[in-house]
Amino acid sequence: MRRSRKELFGKMKRQRLKYITILPSLVTILNAVFGFAAIALTARGTLEFTTVTYYRLKTTYFAWAAYMIFFAMIADMLDGRLARMSHSTSSFGGQLDSLCDMVSFGIAPAFLVLKISQLKLATITIVHPALYSFFNRFIWLAAATYIACAAIRLARFNVENEEDETAHMAFFGLPTPAAAGVVTSIVLFHQQTLHDFLDVGSYWFGVIENVMFFSLPFIAIGIALLMISRVRYPHIVNQYVKGKKPFSHLIKTIFVIGLIWGSTIQTALLVIFVGFALWGVVRAIYRGLTRKRQLVDESPPITESGQTA
Repeated sequence: MRRSRKELFGKMKRQRLKYITILPSLVTILNAVFGFAAIALTARGTLEFTTVTYYRLKTTYFAWAAYMIFFAMIADMLDGRLARMSHSTSSFGGQLDSLCDMVSFGIAPAFLVLKISQLKLATITIVHPALYSFFNRFIWLAAATYIACAAIRLARFNVENEEDETAHMAFFGLPTPAAAGVVTSIVLFHQQTLHDFLDVGSYWFGVIENVMFFSLPFIAIGIALLMISRVRYPHIVNQYVKGKKPFSHLIKTIFVIGLIWGSTIQTALLVIFVGFALWGVVRAIYRGLTRKRQLVDESPPITESGQTA
């Protein structure tokens, strides 16, 4: 029996959202604002590849865009924590968080990769026009792949996510903030730290710069595939910081703090995010090889007649 329009309208009216939590929602929206600022600064950087100064911090527009993405990560960590502390987690908060994450950790990093790679491509001389067109289209493909995989990763997380805090011990697939951190830390390292290590006009500076820029689209594609993979990544706070942990976790925490203290913040971010992305891959390969070796050792021996003993 088909329902009348009045009954359907009444059901929709009962499902209308009436209450939301203000503070976590504001912090979540701040995440999207930082992402939008990163996109705007990236667009500005393609017009003016110059050094700008904001509040005594002198750097480029691309570096400022990377900083905005990192600020968005801080807001993304705070909103969920505030919602759980106030016992106000909701489906609305989760959907809003994913939409803001798509802006800050999906579109903004992809746009940064696209524009900074295109700007570098315009500064080099390529004799064959078809080769230049191929590189330009490949950069577009890398950015589009990153955006598509980020959207799939966030949608899958919404479907599989549980509001219970005890369920948040690991992620299947590289989280979008960590994926954005890999891309933006590479850009930030080039824009600020590489100039301090090497002279701009030196041979090795040119080699490292070219390697970083031309590998950036490939890295973006690799990170995109890790986002939609089933590679297991730990929840750092819940697994290594929160509650009582083994003594080895304290040693690892001290090592990370020492890394940040003993180097520049740009170098520390590069090592942390790239190391985190590679750690999941290496551990997955190691577990796969170990499981295969166990299956071989546990298999029954074969006799001369071809039957198992």
